[in-house]
Amino acid sequence: MHVAEFQRLIERTYYARDKARGTAVTFQWFVEEIGELARAFRDGDEKALRNEFADTFAWLATLASISGVDLESAAVEKYGQGCPKCGRAPCCCAER
Repeated sequence: MHVAEFQRLIERTYYARDKARGTAVTFQWFVEEIGELARAFRDGDEKALRNEFADTFAWLATLASISGVDLESAAVEKYGQGCPKCGRAPCCCAER
């Protein structure tokens, strides 16, 4: 499944509810999932880590959808040629 297909699946499943909830509250849910992902990293729980990556990705996809952004095309546009700053893969930029 490609990113665009996943985004469409999430739209079919949750779009009406997420759109009604609004961007601000949906973003809060996304941030909560980021916190759960951080806990999974901290705890070293591989199963939780996989689940929280999936949840975080799903919430990111729904945020993109309710914002009118095609996540796959946005990512390819920015990162499709490698690093957006130096244009290389691997990146040759000085580490931040």
